[in-house]
Formats: sequence, C-alpha cells, structure tokens
Amino acid sequence: MDAIRIDVISVIPGFFESTLDNGLLGIARKKNQAEIHLHNLHDYGLGRYKQVDDSPFGGGAGMVLRPEPVFACIEGLLAERSYDEVIFLSPDGKQFQQPMANRLSRMQNLIILCGHYKAVDERIRQSLITMEISIGDVVVSGGEIPALLLMDAVVRLIPGVLGDSESALTDSFQTGMLDCSYYTRPAEYRGMKVPDVLLSGHHQKIEQWRHNDALQRTRERRPDLLNSEFFEDLKTK
Repeated sequence: MDAIRIDVISVIPGFFESTLDNGLLGIARKKNQAEIHLHNLHDYGLGRYKQVDDSPFGGGAGMVLRPEPVFACIEGLLAERSYDEVIFLSPDGKQFQQPMANRLSRMQNLIILCGHYKAVDERIRQSLITMEISIGDVVVSGGEIPALLLMDAVVRLIPGVLGDSESALTDSFQTGMLDCSYYTRPAEYRGMKVPDVLLSGHHQKIEQWRHNDALQRTRERRPDLLNSEFFEDLKTK
C-alpha cells in the first residue's frame, strides 16, 4: 500500500509544524508511510491583504470564511489527483469514533479543511465537502486541534507506524469496549498486588481475564458503548 496523503488547509499552517515533526506523525512521515501537506489559505486570499474572511450577511458577531479562497485551493488539489474524502471539521458533523478512524486509515488521499472564525460560507459545505466530522460536543478556536487529533488517530493505524502493530488493535474502542487494566513490575507495591492470573503464564486464562476486566470497566464507566450504534458499526467492519 502506498503512503496515505493528507492535505490540510488552514489559515495558520504553522500551528502544525512542531507536532508533525515529532511523535507518531513524525515517525510515519520519516518512514514515508504518511505524506502530510500543509496549505496556507491566505495564499489564495483576495486583494493586497490576502483576505479570506468577511462579515456574515444578515449581521451578527464573528467572521465567515469566504468561498473564493477555499474553492481555489480545493479545486486546485482535485485537479491534481482523486481524493477519497474532503473533510470539514465541524461541531455539527458526525462524531469521530474508532470505526471512522479505521475506515479513513485504509484510504489513499484525504483533504482536511480547518474552519476558523465564526463559520465557513455554506456554499463551501454544499459544493466541496464530502464528509463532516465532529470531535465532540465542545467548541475550540479552530479546526487545527481537531485535525491533529484526526490525523494521529488515523495514521497510527497504518501498518508499520507503531513498533508493535498489535498494540493498536487492542486499544480502547477497537473491540467496542474500553481496554482492560494493565500492570507492570513490581508485582507488589505498597501492599497492592498484581492479580495472580497475570503472573500465571497461562495465556488463555490471561486473555479471558482481560476480556472480563474490559467488559466490567466498560459497564461501569461507559455502559452506553455496549448498546450503541458505534458498537454495531464496529462489528460490521
């Protein structure tokens, strides 16, 4: 499989630079398993001051991203190659969950548009965007932080990025549940002992214990997962 390519469109592309050179995203880029290209929307801005936003029709607070710079940037990218999805990060998009990250990790080319200011012109969403994603019921200052979250969640699933590929397959949510409890040395610390089964060397019993512990933890902390559309979606992928 060729490296995944992700084109990120932002009014502050410098926001990404340190993170993209470090951590798993940096590792994936150095291994040529992920290409991440940053595009400064101001390069497509209007007039002497490279304007990308304007006040909303009808009045009200805040500014809105104008359509012309966004259309120029995205249509330029689409003229160069085919993209599996053109993603807009928005509070009213579909909530980002593990099954979605799994699907995106198998794609070849993605565009991520980071919103900023109050909103984007609705014609951008109607004409260019193929997928809208929300990271949850919270508002942040722009789409850059959600974009980093999305890229990290997707890229870490690409075979070879993690040193131990099995690690990603046993993370929370991959099985529709939270992950189990984990212990390491020492076997006893301040009177607290590691469960005997984990020291037994009996792999089948250990796996059963981990499954039961994960199920119990999920029932206690996230019972919604066990009866959610997310769990049903995961089981069909």
